[in-house]
Amino acid sequence: MTNRATATIHGWLLLLPAMACLALFTHWPAVASFVESFHSTPKARRPARFVGLDNYQQMLADPIFWKALTNNLWYALGTIPTSIALALLMAVWVNDRITARSIVRMAYFTPTILPMIAVANIWLFFFTPQYGLFEQLTGLFGLSSTNWLGSQDTALYAIIIVAIWKEAGFFMIFYLAALQAIPPSLGEAAAIEGASRWTFFRRVQFPLLMPTTLFVLINAVINAFRLIDHIVVMTRGGPDNATTLLLFYIYQVGFSFWDTAYAATLTCVLLALLALVAFVQYGWLERRTHYR
Repeated sequence: MTNRATATIHGWLLLLPAMACLALFTHWPAVASFVESFHSTPKARRPARFVGLDNYQQMLADPIFWKALTNNLWYALGTIPTSIALALLMAVWVNDRITARSIVRMAYFTPTILPMIAVANIWLFFFTPQYGLFEQLTGLFGLSSTNWLGSQDTALYAIIIVAIWKEAGFFMIFYLAALQAIPPSLGEAAAIEGASRWTFFRRVQFPLLMPTTLFVLINAVINAFRLIDHIVVMTRGGPDNATTLLLFYIYQVGFSFWDTAYAATLTCVLLALLALVAFVQYGWLERRTHYR
């Protein structure tokens, strides 16, 4: 056996555990969910039977599904651009030589390392009517009391605020690492040419950050469609499904209503939606990404 063949075999053997875990815990569940979406939910004395597209027809006629999809799109629109822009702003700031730079970086990154349930409980206190932190602040200005999580007009926005606070520090780390990888000579050359800081950022730094932006954007989209912890702790989808997102609705259908076939149908739609978004991201943004 040649050295090249031996190296190839060793390479595949090293990849085998990761490939097995990927197939077992990612690919197989996706295929199983797709197959189950064409069957009915098995009961104690009634096995699953093939129903064709009945589950998908039920989904199209389900008002809660459309409500959850609409909520998720508004949630994604509110969290993705805001958290990315805020992360980039924080990264540019803490990349400069500011006072107590290490403390500021730690303060920005701390929300990321907190458990999701702990974060939800902290903000649950902030949003509590009458004696919560926000109520105390608004009371100083004589404003009326607001049930932030109990009103259909404000509940989803409250969840969006929590998500931005949680994610911006995480995305900041990637931008900060990318900024530190940019050669200082580029900044020195721009200063010699008399370029302002804004011009240097717009013409030099931001184009070089596009690979990081693509990576962060993909993660932000995934996070926007996989939120469930905060919903369970803070609102449980209420009031009147105002904060029901797709993944929470799948969880509710599968584990509360125990309709596994319909939950599999919703899962397939969610996977198809994410695949479409990923295709658009790679097809459009990849062309505008500058690699060094």
